[in-house]
Parts: sequence; C-alpha cells; structure tokens
Amino acid sequence: MADFGISLAVSAAAGNRLTETGLSLGTPHYMSPEQAAADPQLDGRSDVYALGCVVYEMLTGEPPFTGPNPQAVIAKHLMQTPVEILIVRDVVPRSMGRATLKSLAKLPVDRFASCGEFAEALECATSAEAIDAAEKSIAVLPFTNMSADLENEYFCDGVAEEIINALTQLPGLKVAGRTSAFSFKGRGEDLRAIGDSLNVRTVLEGSVRKSGTKLRITVQLIDVNDGYHLWSERYDRELDDVFAIQEEIANAIAERLQPTLVERPLARPQTENVQAYELYLRGRGRLYQRGMAMLDAVQCFEEALTLDPDYPLAYAGLADTYSILGYYGLRTPGEAWPRAREAASRAVELGPELAESHCAMAMIVLMVDWNWGMAEQEFNRALELNPAYMQARCWYALIYLQLVRARHDEAIAEARQAVELDPLAAYARAICGEVLWQAGYDAEALEQLQRATELDPASFFAKWNLAMCHHRASRFPEAEAAYRQAITASGRHIWALSHLGIMYADRGKLVEARAVYAEIEARAQHEYVQPTFRAMLAAALGKPDEAMSLAHQACDERDAFISFTAVCQPMSEALRSHPRFHQILERMGLA
Repeated sequence: MADFGISLAVSAAAGNRLTETGLSLGTPHYMSPEQAAADPQLDGRSDVYALGCVVYEMLTGEPPFTGPNPQAVIAKHLMQTPVEILIVRDVVPRSMGRATLKSLAKLPVDRFASCGEFAEALECATSAEAIDAAEKSIAVLPFTNMSADLENEYFCDGVAEEIINALTQLPGLKVAGRTSAFSFKGRGEDLRAIGDSLNVRTVLEGSVRKSGTKLRITVQLIDVNDGYHLWSERYDRELDDVFAIQEEIANAIAERLQPTLVERPLARPQTENVQAYELYLRGRGRLYQRGMAMLDAVQCFEEALTLDPDYPLAYAGLADTYSILGYYGLRTPGEAWPRAREAASRAVELGPELAESHCAMAMIVLMVDWNWGMAEQEFNRALELNPAYMQARCWYALIYLQLVRARHDEAIAEARQAVELDPLAAYARAICGEVLWQAGYDAEALEQLQRATELDPASFFAKWNLAMCHHRASRFPEAEAAYRQAITASGRHIWALSHLGIMYADRGKLVEARAVYAEIEARAQHEYVQPTFRAMLAAALGKPDEAMSLAHQACDERDAFISFTAVCQPMSEALRSHPRFHQILERMGLA
C-alpha cells in the first residue's frame, strides 16, 4: 500500500502547492480538510482522504474538487460534499462509490481507520462488480392516488404501468411484472420484503395528485437493501404533459440502472388526447377484472376511440375484450369475432410496433381463422417487441403451444418464464399449472395451481384448473370440491359445470351426470352455451351422434374451444375417440 503522507502529498507531480507561511502544506486537489485548515494533529486518516481523492479521480476522470485557483479548491474541501460517483459515472459499482465517498468524509472519524482498510473495501467492491451488474432490477410499485376522486386510481395505476412497459425495453434490466408489483398496493410492506418477494434490487415509488388540468407526480428510486434513495423528482405540470413525464421518469431510471445507451424513446404516447388515454387506462383496469366488468371495458375503449379514432392501444384493448368475451362464451361468436377482428386489424394498421396489436391479432387468427402459422408469427412478433408482455406469453404458451399444437416442452418453458417474470400473478401461475397438468406433470401443476388460488382466492380460472388437475389424476373427491367452488364463484359457468358432469360420468355416477346435462341443455334453449362443452359431456354420457352433431356445430360457429379438443385431457377423451372425430380435425387443419 502506498503511503500518501504529507511528504508525498506535496510531490511536484501532483500539481499546484501552497507553501505560504502560516498556511497548510500540500497539494490542493488531494488535501484533507484538516490539512487545509493547518490542523497540527494530523494522522493516517488524512492519508485516507488523499487516497480517496486519487481513487475518485481514477473513477470519474477528475478530482472531487476543482477550481480556478488553489484557494477555491481548498474552500471546497472544507465546505462542500463531492458529487456522487454514480451520478458522474453510473457504471461504477455502487459499493465502490460509497467506499470512496466514505474515504472523503469531512470528519476523520467518519473515514476508514487506515488506507489498508480502505483498500480492503475497494477490493470487496471490485469483486462484487459482476454481482452489481446482474442486480440491475426494478419493481415499479403502483402510484399512490393523492387526489380526492377515487376514479383517479385507474390513472395512477396506468401511469405506473406505462413506466413498466417503457423499462422493459432496456436490455439487461430485469423489470418485475405488473401483477406482482401491483399486489403490494395499499399493504405498506417493508421495501426489503418487497425486494425479496420480487427478487429485485430497486423499487420505484410514486404518487399522483390530479386536480382539474393540474398534475403533480412525485417519484423515488430506492435501493431495497438499505433504503438508499438513488434518485427522486417532483413534476408539477399540466395534465397534457403526462406523456412527457412518463418518458422523463423512464429515461432517468435508465441513466441510473442501465449502462447501455438506448437510442430510442422509451415511452411513446400513442395518443395526444389525455382524456382518451384516461379512458384507455380505465378500460384496461376493467378488462383485468374479467367477468361482467369487461362490458364496462368495451364502453371505455369505444369512448376513447370516439375521442381519438386513430388510437391503436384502444383498438387492441377492444379486440382483447371481445376475444375474451367470445372465448368465455359471454358473447356469441357472431357477436364477438367480427368486432374483435375489426379492432385487431386497426390496431396492427395503426400500431405495428406495439406488442398489444400483434397479440390481439394472434388470438383472432388462432381462434377464428384456424391459421396456425400466422398465429405463431403474430405471437412471436408480440414477444419480440415486448418480451415482458405477460398476456402474449401466457396465451402463446397455453392456447397455441399446448392446447392446439401439443408442443409440451416449449409450452412449459414459456409458462415457467411467465411465472418467473411475474411470480405473484395468480393468472400466470394458473396458466403454468394448466400447461403442466395437460402435459402430465401433475405434482408440479398442483403446486402452481394451489399457489394461484392462494394469490387470488376469487380466481375462477385457477379454481377450474385445480379441479381439472385433480380430475386428471383421478382424485375425484378433491376434483368435485374444486369444481363446485368454481361453479359457485362463476355463477354456474358452463366450463366448470360441464366438466363436473364429465367427472360424474367418469366415476359411473350417471344419474348426476345426466342431471348436469339436462341443466345445460335447458339453458341452451334460452341462452348461448358453447357447443363444444355440450359435445364433450354428450360423448361422456354415451351419446355419440349428438356429440358429433354438436362438434360440427362448434366448427360452424367457430366456438373457440373446439380447436382445443384435439389434445385436451381428460375431458375431451370420449369425444376425441369417436370414429368420425377425424372429420373435425380435418375441418380445423389439425389432422
């Protein structure tokens, strides 16, 4: 270890010197405050400060303090704090920057005790550099609504979500999924606990106050390990500036966490109409809730498009809503598919660079056109544009790879990645669970589905899949209990009800199975009931001709679920084993 004692500190190679009578002796750029103050009681901690100045210059390219003359530099040593190294050069490991700044503390007692101790701290920081690079990760927590109007919750969530979407474009930065990050909303969790749960190093907290056309957004970027504030800002703007604020926040985070320069806008507004944007955010919020809330989502997206007829995200949201309404049988194919197709086509036309547009189109060409090649192209394009887009990854894994193509290994890999990206999302876990039990991995499937029901006890989709997982493994009492829970939670939805009937038939409880079938057929007289589910139950009850007639009806109507019967186990086994079922496969291009 070199000795930066006073005799060496005045080396001529170091620059200007002060040698005036009654003043300190040394080199201004590397002089400790106590040396600058001519304190006669100097010790090795003054050498630590001098070494810290040298290290600071090595890391940033210039000494901690500069000035037009020696007196100005000395004054800064006495009065000012050096600029944080991460602000000057964000590629320097945080632990190295902190060690260097500790060596530059104004009071000797706050520095390292010796140059050797400082050197050890630098060595540890250097060895941790690879770890720091791997720890570039963030969770954007839902922004707190500071406004009086509770309806602004959608706006606050949307602002945070837009920042999440922008940050996912940064290569090498891990961004926690929306659902996982938003699961901490209103819980007041310790930041370290949030970091541990989401496996991230930093979190972005924020609040939004909206009053008329005035907008105030405050944000803080925090290191979860020690609560250290890496950056904070307050924006007092007009409401119309919300898009610029989102981009400024994303860029500020990128500067601090991402060493790779991104030469493109991170947050690109798809509309200039703030009111349309607010309606879009409210529509997405209602769509996430599923059920009859989707009807409100339709209205929100349509109102947004009235205000801005060229808003691609609103078209994508509208397409998704109608696709899901048709998928769940809440609207007939004749009602849902034309609206979904029209909206998806406009979304791709107006926003070809958006993952949402291509995901919306993928679902239409898959469920309606049975164009399997184009469906995969659209899913892949969506994931290329936004690898963290959870909806595209989940639908690609389950609906395309697993249910239609039976490419089990690829489906499992995609589903597991979805869980990794959004570990606290019940939907991602339920999707993964279904992919696993369809592929025969019952134990892991059961684990994922039980976790999904814990994360969202109200999730019909998770309960239904838990029942099917038990059913497939012939755990009939557990399956019946789970089916009944799903039936109650969904208002006797046809998916769970028909599968309960199939389970009764599988167990030889034909009286109960026929009772379920009678209820379904009675409902089909006055409401839309997806014919695929009627066909599967009819086949399980030994009604082959009726089952095949209903299967052809499902093809005629483009019931989304008919294409899933080719590989779905065990519920479609009786239908699939019918000698004429190959006709159905031929019609769908799956033979």
